Amino acid sequence: MTSRKPDHPVNDLFVNRWSPRAFDGSDMPETDLKTILEAARWAPSAFNIQPWRFVYARRDDDNWGKLLELLNPFNLGWAQHASALVFLFSDTEIDGKDGDPNRPSGTHSLDAGAAWAQAALQASILGYHSHAMAGILKDEVHEKLGVPARFKVELAFVVGRRGDATVLNEALQAREVPSPRKPLDEIAFAGNWG
Repeated sequence: MTSRKPDHPVNDLFVNRWSPRAFDGSDMPETDLKTILEAARWAPSAFNIQPWRFVYARRDDDNWGKLLELLNPFNLGWAQHASALVFLFSDTEIDGKDGDPNRPSGTHSLDAGAAWAQAALQASILGYHSHAMAGILKDEVHEKLGVPARFKVELAFVVGRRGDATVLNEALQAREVPSPRKPLDEIAFAGNWG
């Protein structure tokens, strides 16, 4: 499927997963989206607090346009052709117990990232592609989606079937290939940094 080669043996799922921008605009059954979110639900988290929350829409439902409007113009241009759009939030607080006050969570973003990774891999297993986006209108998300202040918007991601790259502008068409990764010895060090 891809010309990418791992430095060490891993399951093909990890190497073949990539984030295209060309989607075919097909409908996605709600059961498929719920399976993707179910995989995210089972991600590991510190103290098992499960800080991730999702707000989603499928392209054929009434909330599609509302969620699309929360993407920046660059991402809106291509993401509108996906089948589903999901906003991922993380709870910045850990609920107090036995009368103790809430306390800040130091791992909420990391834990939400684990949930995103599991969602992306489950999408691949189902034959979909996914693409995460930081380019969202963060200042508007809380108000327009009714999100409590203690939840941080981490990112949005789309899911869908891969489409023909000709739906993209020329600059994006040239980038519509799986991206490489840095060699392992540039990012993993035994005993000491570098």
